[in-house]
Order: sequence, then C-alpha cells, then structure tokens
Amino acid sequence: MDAYLAIASRRDEDRYADAPVPDDVVERILDAGRLSGSARNRQPWTFVVVVDRARLERLAEGVYEPDNPRTAAFAVGIVVSGKGPTSFDAGRAAQSMMLAAWNEGLISTPNGIADEEVVRRELEAEEEQRPVIVLTFGVPARPRDPSSRTAAEWSARANRKPLAEVVRRL
Repeated sequence: MDAYLAIASRRDEDRYADAPVPDDVVERILDAGRLSGSARNRQPWTFVVVVDRARLERLAEGVYEPDNPRTAAFAVGIVVSGKGPTSFDAGRAAQSMMLAAWNEGLISTPNGIADEEVVRRELEAEEEQRPVIVLTFGVPARPRDPSSRTAAEWSARANRKPLAEVVRRL
C-alpha cells in the first residue's frame, strides 16, 4: 500500500471480528515498532503482547476504553524506561505498529492508561518501566478497502481541522 494512502485511510477502529490474527502478521506489526526511530537510538521501549483472554479482561480495567482489549484479538502494551523523550519514541513505535496492522488489513486503536497500577501489573512491568499506551489490534468486523478512494479523498473525508488551522508558516 502507498504510505500516504495508508496514513490518509487509516482510522482508529475498535469493532473487531471474533477472528485470530496469524502469528507472522503479529511479528510484522511488532517489527514495525522495533524499526521505529528513537532519540539517540536509545530504543527505550518494550512491547508486551497480550493474547490471553483472562489477562485482556483484567487489562481492560486499567484503560479508558475497556471494551477495546475485551474484544481485540491481541493487545500490545508499550512500556518505557530511561531518560529523554521516551513517550515521543513510544508514540512513534505505536504509530508504526498501527500502520503496519492497517497494511495487513487489521484495525487498531490506542488506549490511554486510566489506572497505571492495573496496567503495570497486567503487563508485568519492571520497577524502572512505565507503561505509556496500550494498543489493541484485530480483524475488522466491517472490512474497509483503502483503495476504494484516493488519498486525497480520504483526506477530505477525515474528521480533522483544515490544514490552514493547524499550520503556521514563518
């Protein structure tokens, strides 16, 4: 898929079909996160994959949108450690994973952490690690074809402020 088309057509979605995701697809998604850039190449992240239904249910209690982990095929918690722009680096990895999932025909959504202690426990985060985001992934209940529109058409349909409102040129 064209990179700009992937960016323009991708939406955060959480209506997952009850279907598994092949292991090789999960590995490509995780590798996309691993390949993301990081400040001074510190790679401050650890990606914690959760597929166990009981653990996903418990993890749901620690995020703002609990139905996401409850219905997803799997979740990836990103935990970071160290100094520097660790949250920014985690965001770069998260976006890479979500775009890789979209390229594979999967949907995903980021989930903010409402109860850090619950998320820490369920991700088995080490003492020096801090959970920053939980991503959920799965097969879409309602498939969408990115190539059904051009990138420009997807962009025009996006529920976003106009470019002129978010860009200031000096």
